[in-house]
Amino acid sequence: MSDYLCAAHGSLGRARLCAAICCLFSTVFVGAQQRASRPTTSALVVQTEPNAVIWLNDVRCGTTDAQGRLSLGRVPAGSYVLRARARGFRETSVPVRLPRPSAVRVRLVRTRDQAELDFQQAEELRERAKSEEDRRQAVDLYRRAISARPRFAAAHVGLARVLMELGEYEAALAEVSAARRARAVYPEASAVEGRILRALGDYEAALDAYRRAIREGRGFQPEAYTGMGMILEDRGRYEEAASAFKRAIAQLFDTEPVLYQLLGAAYEKMEKYKEAVAAYEKYLELAPNGNFAPAIRSVIEQLRQQASGNRSLPF
Repeated sequence: MSDYLCAAHGSLGRARLCAAICCLFSTVFVGAQQRASRPTTSALVVQTEPNAVIWLNDVRCGTTDAQGRLSLGRVPAGSYVLRARARGFRETSVPVRLPRPSAVRVRLVRTRDQAELDFQQAEELRERAKSEEDRRQAVDLYRRAISARPRFAAAHVGLARVLMELGEYEAALAEVSAARRARAVYPEASAVEGRILRALGDYEAALDAYRRAIREGRGFQPEAYTGMGMILEDRGRYEEAASAFKRAIAQLFDTEPVLYQLLGAAYEKMEKYKEAVAAYEKYLELAPNGNFAPAIRSVIEQLRQQASGNRSLPF
């Protein structure tokens, strides 16, 4: 994670930003594959069971409401695989091609598959975990699901994520390897591997894993682009970092505020203050009460003055 915007000038620490990125790429996603040749966007409405998790091309979009409805805006035209999962139901995937249809109904069928039920419970527990005890319970549920279905690739990846959060990096890498044995081409598994390797300080191997994730995703893997950007920023390659962050933003429909914080900080390092201000303003537009909003507000006026050449920043 990036270290820019240190506390001395009213910005964000590594630990809080790491937590935000972890949340971004393990809970609520809004994303889909963009195709440069077809830039048209449209809204997509999904109707299925209440409280169902929805993915487009393996990127989590959100959860349906009490009426089983989820509305997504600005989805680029193209072909997608829409996946829906609700607790107690068998996960179902359907093809979607936009801009038409703009509404999709996904019918889910109840399941008694204990491996699937344990996996669903583990995912829910991991996503809302507040303590080590919660994460340990999720680990147990993932392992129970895997015991019943050893080649359960998604369960191996979920277990890898929670083990990473617990700091058990070698065990997490072992789960990634198991996921890839079950599913040879698995962009999410490669992206998670990159995150683990980055946490271990093996930046070259992490970059290799992120690049593999992007190849496997045919250019679409916002988690990998974000991880690459953070490594590049740490190495002082700010232009490349900004480019990677912008790719992630584009693939997430301009909806994830923490990515604008990362982009703004990269622009600051390049002394591109107007661009930094624009990125921070977008963060505030998306998350006016977000965790990082006070720190950003404290520096944004100084950046405006720096951009206009009126005075130097006091740090």
